[in-house]
Amino acid sequence: MKKEILIGFTVGIVSAIFGFIFALQIFGKSDDWGVVINQAIADGFFTKLMSIGALLNLGAFFLFLKKNKDHRAKGVLISTILILITTLVIKFMN
Repeated sequence: MKKEILIGFTVGIVSAIFGFIFALQIFGKSDDWGVVINQAIADGFFTKLMSIGALLNLGAFFLFLKKNKDHRAKGVLISTILILITTLVIKFMN
């Protein structure tokens, strides 16, 4: 059971990272990720990019539910909550 939750957690983190990179490519005004991230931080847009990146977790969550992998879906949900808390901390620190 713990292994299944860990697999779901890992899938959630990896999909959020891919979603974040995808959001950087779409909404960034430069090809250099460092420039885009620094610009997003300066403009207060970084947490929005993180939230957009976490949207891919919806697909993973519902896919695991459809395949009756409830513990993996729980891991994806835990990773999404962790991303939410991280986003809130970053937003209110600035």
